[in-house]
Amino acid sequence: QVQLVESGGGSVQAGGSLRLSCAASGLIYACMAWFRQAPGKEREVVAGIATVGGGTYYTDSVKGRFTISRDNAKKTLYLQMNSLKPEDTAMYYCAARPSSGGVCPRTDFRYWGQGTQVTVSS
Repeated sequence: QVQLVESGGGSVQAGGSLRLSCAASGLIYACMAWFRQAPGKEREVVAGIATVGGGTYYTDSVKGRFTISRDNAKKTLYLQMNSLKPEDTAMYYCAARPSSGGVCPRTDFRYWGQGTQVTVSS
């Protein structure tokens, strides 16, 4: 059993920054990620990280602007978002899943937070 709670969303001007947090309780899963869903669009993975090892991946549109990290002692996942663009406006979700043979797949996440809204205005 795991609970994921996101925080840190809000409304900012283009070029601004936000840091999202995801506090986890219960079981610690090897793989965690941030997803987002904009109005009228499908949910997409933004970034992922292995809890053990720390390997990361990012969708192309956020590379160089967003950084995913985690604090295992605090059981917290972070997404630092810099140089925000209006296109980043979406509901952002924290997700977790077990690893598969020591690898973190980018699909089939089992557990999800409630989401936190990020709105970037121009």
